[in-house]
Amino acid sequence: MLTGQIMTQNVITVSPETAVTDAARIMLDNRISGLPVVEDGRLVGIVTEGDFLRRAELGTERSRPKWLQFILGTGREASDFVQSHGRKVADVMTRDPATVSESTSLQDLVASMETHHVKRLPVMRDGRLVGIVTRANLMRAISTLARDVSGPTASDEDIRARLMVKLMEADWRPAGLQIAVRDGVAHLHGIIMDDRARQAAVVAAETTPGVTAVRDHLILIRNWSGFYTLSPEDAAARDNAG
Repeated sequence: MLTGQIMTQNVITVSPETAVTDAARIMLDNRISGLPVVEDGRLVGIVTEGDFLRRAELGTERSRPKWLQFILGTGREASDFVQSHGRKVADVMTRDPATVSESTSLQDLVASMETHHVKRLPVMRDGRLVGIVTRANLMRAISTLARDVSGPTASDEDIRARLMVKLMEADWRPAGLQIAVRDGVAHLHGIIMDDRARQAAVVAAETTPGVTAVRDHLILIRNWSGFYTLSPEDAAARDNAG
């Protein structure tokens, strides 16, 4: 499946000169959390809910210790002031945002979201904005794939889609999650920070209709120290091989 098949078309946009208050109102009225910023037909930025968190109107301007301000320099302090006091979208938007095309695979789409730490990506065609894709679009696609899956007769791809629905909704889901299903056997790959997430992921797989067995390949990393622990299953296989 490609990005063009799940993206939202007829995207609501604003210009760099749009007032911040108007952009916030557009988001609220349309129940969306981000707006592409377009000028003369070109995508020049994107503005999201996160850009409105540090605002003078709310009394939430960023405050840093003097020693940190000294290290970061006056430029960062000036940028923070513009972010919290600017009146136009141009003052608060993220410039030159990451984008995808209609032919981008969902795998590459998700990888781009993770790399850039964003929840939405503009979709471009020949330099023009033709859509936007969000996490909600991905969830709807997964739900559609899994909606009519029949447990006993489900194909491996159907089983995988249903399991993805479970895990994508969970805050504890493994980072870099990858799922492969072969002949009903679910293979779980990814990184966890707590062994309780391992148990939860395995239980989610075991209780998915059509799954006949679960292979745990989740790697445990504690506090991002760089030290990792293989799953008990993979550790046993390594020891036996040695």
